[in-house]
Formats: sequence, structure tokens, C-alpha cells
Amino acid sequence: MTDTRRPAPLPDRPRRPDHPGLARLARAVRRLPPSCGPVRLVAVDGHAGSGKSTFATRLAEALDGAPVLRLDDIASHADLFDWTDRLLRQVVEPLSRGETAHYAAYDWHARRFGPADRPLPAAPVALMEGVGAGRRVLRPFLAGLLWMDLPRDTSWARGRRRDGPALSGFWDGWEAAERRHFAEDPSRPFAQLLVRELPAGYELLAGSEETAALTQIFTQGEGPSAAR
Repeated sequence: MTDTRRPAPLPDRPRRPDHPGLARLARAVRRLPPSCGPVRLVAVDGHAGSGKSTFATRLAEALDGAPVLRLDDIASHADLFDWTDRLLRQVVEPLSRGETAHYAAYDWHARRFGPADRPLPAAPVALMEGVGAGRRVLRPFLAGLLWMDLPRDTSWARGRRRDGPALSGFWDGWEAAERRHFAEDPSRPFAQLLVRELPAGYELLAGSEETAALTQIFTQGEGPSAAR
């Protein structure tokens, strides 16, 4: 790939959660048992362009400012998906000890990490969003896995529109890499909840893991139907 930038997250940063489903999800997340030391680590996965960054921002606000780890800061041009060891060493291991994690964020313009490290506190709930957040190696450390349920081609088309023709070369390479990743290590079959974006807010549906704790807590006493 010849471009120098990674597509930027969507700029939508609302002041408050915009529908009851997010508040209900936040309550369910808080009731989960810790999964990574004292932290309830919740992953938001999905195709590039599916709205993960915006949803994670809104859920973090519903969780009264829970910290969010953006996997765009962990990946790099050289390692679009081969970043698991770095994430485990810099983030998961410190959190599992109840310590604040410090990770070197990648600069997609300068093509280097750092220079300053970023902190990620061992808060009661922390969110991790990005393509591959629900990968096999990370699932043992997750309290919950959410999947942005937007089809791949629709997500990619939206991402390309967002980033414009200057990043078309990056997207060509990205699509091939993402296709390989999910063919080898899919996340959606293991998601407890599917998130579908609506014109206003989100629709939250039980995923395929019907016995998962997050699904049970989210749907308890309210039936299996979606929350809007």
C-alpha cells in the first residue's frame, strides 16, 4: 500500500446517549463479571466503515465516560492485523494486574508509533473498538463482544465515501486484508449482541451465543426482541 494514512473515525460525538437501548446496554455491561483483572473489557467489532467508532463513543458516554481503546492506535501500515502480541503486552497484561496500561499509539501520517504513550486505566468498564477486536486470542479476556451488523460491502462503500479518493489505494489493500482476517478468524459468530444502526439510534439484537452472560443480562425480563 502506498498511502500514508488510515481512515479517520467518524466525527459524530454526541453529548449524551440518544436512546434507551444504550442506557439499558450500559446497565447490562456494569452487571457483567470482570474479565481482565478488575476490568470488564467489552469489544466492538465489525467491518471497516460499519460505525464502530461512533457507537463505542456513544456507549462510553452511557457508561459515564468509560475509557475506549481504538485499535487504529495499535495497528500500523506494516501490521494491519498482526498486532495481537503488542496489544497483549501493552494493554491486556497490565489491565489483568489491575494496573493502568500505557500503549504507544500509531501515527498514520508519520508512519511511526509514539513518541508519547497513552494511558488506559483499569476502570470497571473499558471498551475496545476496531476491526478484529473480537478475535480468537482476545475473547478469553472479554466480558462482552458486540458486532456492528452492517454488511461488508455496505460498510466498505461507506468508508470509501467518508475517506474520499485520496485513500482509494489504502482501501484496496485494506479490503483484501480484512477479507483474509475474517475468513481465518471470524468474530460475528461469537458476538453476544448485534448492533444495527437506525436513522435515529440503534437496534440491539441477541447474537448467536444464546447462553452468553451479556445476552442473558440484556434480555432478562424483557424477552428476546430487540431494544430500540
